[in-house]
Amino acid sequence: MHLSVVIPVFNARDSLRSCLEHLFRSDIDDYECIVVDDGSTDGSADVAREFRVTVVSTGFRGGPARARNLGVRAAKGEILLFVDADVWVEPDTLRRVSDFFAANPDVSAVFGSYDDEPYHPNFLSQYKNLAHAFVHRTAHAEASTFWTGCGAVRRGVFVEVGGFDERRDRPACEDIELGYRLKLAGHRIRLDGTLRVKHLKLWSFWNLVRTDIFERSVPWTDMTIRHRFMPDDLNLEGGQRISVVLALALPATLLASALPGSPLAPAMIVSAGMLAAHTALNLPLLRFLARRRGRLFALKAAPLNLLAHLYSGLTFGVCLLTYPVRRSVANYPKRDAQTGPL
Repeated sequence: MHLSVVIPVFNARDSLRSCLEHLFRSDIDDYECIVVDDGSTDGSADVAREFRVTVVSTGFRGGPARARNLGVRAAKGEILLFVDADVWVEPDTLRRVSDFFAANPDVSAVFGSYDDEPYHPNFLSQYKNLAHAFVHRTAHAEASTFWTGCGAVRRGVFVEVGGFDERRDRPACEDIELGYRLKLAGHRIRLDGTLRVKHLKLWSFWNLVRTDIFERSVPWTDMTIRHRFMPDDLNLEGGQRISVVLALALPATLLASALPGSPLAPAMIVSAGMLAAHTALNLPLLRFLARRRGRLFALKAAPLNLLAHLYSGLTFGVCLLTYPVRRSVANYPKRDAQTGPL
């Protein structure tokens, strides 16, 4: 078996069914599929058994990192393709992944992007998924990270670096952290923005903010500190870092102008300048959104983008200051050893 598709699932029976239906429309059949049920209570495992897949159970909710590692242990393929349970692959996705590794023997991993047609039509789902797609398509092709929405890695390399870090039992940038270790170990990772899949996730405002803070900003900050590695790429490229600084400085300037005796006019001019600078730095994203969904859509997205930079920057600062205490409480090991060795 050349290719193994590993799909972790937790209480996502409906999207899993759709995910598997699209997977089995692939234009190749030289692959196996392993679905790992991570303690679901909605019958997700029963849905998986309706298809020609191997079903593995974690026994309890241990998180997607542990689930994927268990899936790899059951896999036979030399190429491991990780797909989320709320994603539709294209008919040629598996073939393109297989052909990529055959044509690039010096590359250890490859990942793709979301497409331009997110499944749910509401504004937040369209905005979030299109913004994610933009980040991947404008990032360096020679990547410094990894993505399990649709990402593949050579089995030998995956085992060599110890697989996914299982220390968190919730989604926590475990794919990005794996990419850090792959890169620091000298392995090449390719980002192919034309390798596209559809995302089925329905976003609400509070779910978006909670996910950005607790499942992205917090663990991403921690791994940046732990690995002492911050690539100039994706959400961490130079323009995005400056955008975070501007987003933090803008409300601080406005608050300072409200103090008794503070001159209002200079503060308003400075604030307007910072807002203009933030808009200019993020103009490529706004233009991308305007081309896909119109100018009004992009106009509505601009304040959300500013807000995301604001709470991400605040989270980074808090995590940076509290990391020694949190690391001690969490009893993180000094080395990034895999707690469940492959």
